[in-house]
Amino acid sequence: MNRLCDSMEPRVMDDDMLKLAVGEQGPQEEAGQLAKQEGILFKDVLSLQLDFRNILRIDNLWQFENLRKLQLDNNIIEKIEGLENLTHLVWLDLSFNNIETIEGLDTLVNLEDLSLFNNRISKIDSLDALVKLQVLSLGNNQIDNMMNIVYLRRFKCLRTLSLSGNPISEAEDYKMFICAYLPDLVYLDFRRIDDHTKELAEAKHQYSIDELKHQENLMQVRLQDERARQEELEKHKTAFVEHLNGSFLFDSMYAEDSEGNKLSYLPGVSELLEAYKDKFVIICVNIFEYGLKQQEKRKIELDTFSECVHEAIQENQEQGKRKIAQFEEKHLSSLSAIREESELPNIEKMILECSADVSELFNELMMLEMQLVEQLEETINMFERNIVDMVGLFIENVQSLMAQCRDLENHHHEKLLEISISTLEKIVKGDLDEDLPDDLRALFVDKDTIVNAVGASHDIHLLKIDNREDELVTRINSWCTRLVDKIHKDEIMRNRKRVKEINQYIDHMQSELDNLEYSDILD
Repeated sequence: MNRLCDSMEPRVMDDDMLKLAVGEQGPQEEAGQLAKQEGILFKDVLSLQLDFRNILRIDNLWQFENLRKLQLDNNIIEKIEGLENLTHLVWLDLSFNNIETIEGLDTLVNLEDLSLFNNRISKIDSLDALVKLQVLSLGNNQIDNMMNIVYLRRFKCLRTLSLSGNPISEAEDYKMFICAYLPDLVYLDFRRIDDHTKELAEAKHQYSIDELKHQENLMQVRLQDERARQEELEKHKTAFVEHLNGSFLFDSMYAEDSEGNKLSYLPGVSELLEAYKDKFVIICVNIFEYGLKQQEKRKIELDTFSECVHEAIQENQEQGKRKIAQFEEKHLSSLSAIREESELPNIEKMILECSADVSELFNELMMLEMQLVEQLEETINMFERNIVDMVGLFIENVQSLMAQCRDLENHHHEKLLEISISTLEKIVKGDLDEDLPDDLRALFVDKDTIVNAVGASHDIHLLKIDNREDELVTRINSWCTRLVDKIHKDEIMRNRKRVKEINQYIDHMQSELDNLEYSDILD
């Protein structure tokens, strides 16, 4: 499917090609010429045409971050790639290339019009991210399975589809099948679908469509349930207590504990293990519920702080606006008076007075900013103390509860060791009535072997408890540090921005005075 002259060498999408294309497609009037001289920033380009250039590979487009329309048709492109940064792309033309697989489109969430006409594509897939897709052109490819149409049902905005020139378009039921399975489609192969055709298609495939809808509804319910579980999990992670609302931690202690699993078959251990698990899970649930309550308290603290900061900044800005409004009213009156004044000494005096007013405004605005900085610094420091104390208390109480888990594990270990030693003594005396699994009986060679097995199980359990505690403490401390650091940095940036705004405004006012020409005034 090579569209271009065989004698032409495949070309690379380098900076030279891109600059040339941008220059050729820019405006031709004076503004366009000026842009060519000064250079056009790729990030400012909204539309790019790169057709008929014998391009083999898509590359170097990462700078076109605001691109909305991209034309790459009539090249020799074999793979869709290099488009991940073009998240604002709405229209993409890759027709008349050598593409075999649909891929590389996962970030193009705003794409509405996609043309892959005249390629080598045999399967419609990997378009899931294109939730806004309205127009899809896949004519003249190698699509031969009608089930590809079913895949397109997920695109609720799809209204125009082209599939002519594919093997499936030769099927007797081609049009009816598509109209039935894609009922919202308006145009098929460049022709409008009439209502009568839709009715016939729906009637012909009603049973299959009803069954498909049932399956889709079941899938939708499963997806919603999974989404709800993920949202709930994220909420638990935010509180640093995920998977502590059940037996997950306890089960994980035995997941890699081969010796402990063998020992669970000892007489009396099953009941012991069940009681241990019940008590252990209760403590985990206590940690979980406490964690959620503390997360809510931290959220309230953060929301209250953010509201206080917002109100302080807003009030300060209102005071600044009032001062500027008062100044500008007086300043405009002064400028008008200067222009009407004919005596040079009086003009000079009035300009000096205006300059003094500008300086006074500068001092007032800077004083307001200094007051705000002090106010916010006090608020931030108070919030920092509160949030650090809250995190510290949370860690202290969680560690106390985790210590209870260790106490339970130590108690279980002692009881298990007693049962194991007792069992060993019975085996030695030949008094053991119960049959033991072969892998368990192999542990009862001597006292050291069974003590080591029980000890190894105990060590694994303690390590799991320690690791979960360490993970919780590390994560919440990191969260607290990052949060406080961000708040301080945000305030520094806010202050710098505000000071810059004040200086720019004052410089503009002063420059306006400095540029007053006596000759213009006297005229």
